[in-house]
Amino acid sequence: MLAFMNSTLARYLARIYVVNFLGLLAILMGVIYLFEMVELLRRAGKQDDVPLSTVFGMALLKLPDVASTIAPFAILFSALYSFWQLSKRSELVVLRCAGISVWQFLLPIIASAMAIGVIMVTVINPISSTMYTQYSVLERLHLRKEQGNVIAVFKQGLWLRQETGKGYAILHAGNIDPDWRLRDVMVLSFDKENRFQDRMDAPMALLKSGNWVLKDAVLNIPGYPLKKSASASIPTNLTTKDIEESFSSPKSMGFWSMTSFIDTLDATGFDSTRVRIQFQSLLSQPFLYAAMILLAACVALRQQRQGQTFLFLVIGVMTGFIVFIMSNFLQVLGSSHQLPVFLSAWSPAMIFTLLGASVLLTLEDG
Repeated sequence: MLAFMNSTLARYLARIYVVNFLGLLAILMGVIYLFEMVELLRRAGKQDDVPLSTVFGMALLKLPDVASTIAPFAILFSALYSFWQLSKRSELVVLRCAGISVWQFLLPIIASAMAIGVIMVTVINPISSTMYTQYSVLERLHLRKEQGNVIAVFKQGLWLRQETGKGYAILHAGNIDPDWRLRDVMVLSFDKENRFQDRMDAPMALLKSGNWVLKDAVLNIPGYPLKKSASASIPTNLTTKDIEESFSSPKSMGFWSMTSFIDTLDATGFDSTRVRIQFQSLLSQPFLYAAMILLAACVALRQQRQGQTFLFLVIGVMTGFIVFIMSNFLQVLGSSHQLPVFLSAWSPAMIFTLLGASVLLTLEDG
């Protein structure tokens, strides 16, 4: 098997597949870029001061994220096309007559797909997360016209900047309980000219009905004596969902920074399930790509034997959507704590690998 992998034939098969994958991915990204441009232009048309160059740049910034999303489809469809090419040129028949089993000529293609998966996870994903974060900032400023609340979480706790009627406030909490009780809270208030107004400290704060409610608060205004209050409130338009989604969106985090961010979320009391699922899904991605090759081989070999081209296309498209829907469904179950993180992330790769291998074992004799 190793000798075959190093052979000219293996390199030929891998080259055919990689070229088809890159070509199909470029076509899909080009089509999606055009649709994304149309949508962004429609949204920008409702605003008065959005430069056209900004819209083009936003669409480009979203492309790596789009590539990560459509890559499984490109893996599957490029494999289907590659097998169709080999079948049309009777190369599959020659391979079988030469005594090469289906597993041997699939091996270089599977290896290529897994290598693409590794590159997508380790290189494209970090680039995608950085560019998607920039896209989100531009979208908020130019299309939503929101100055925005800035939220960040570190091992030292939660930092939050929110707009107020007279300026803005910066809130820091050392820890967060599961019921959203903020501990060791400090609030710094500034006016619209960035002049410091006052500082408020409290051992605990709660987010209730559009207000931060601080218990046993101590207000410190420069030039005035300290003021103590059993309860003080600061208006806010934030909700717990807004805070969680602002920093836990998996799209905004690169592969290499996920483990440290998970540790930070756990240390500060936030739920890290979504990020854990995304991290495990990225780890399983090369194996999911390998499963796509096995599924494509199942469909292509049946098409070769029965000569049903239309059915071949329909089954291929349906297979891609089934994999996509099932993967997302399992991730939703994991995010809602209905499934363990490992099963939620790895089940699609394991299920479709076993399914593809079992079908090939049934169809083939070696």
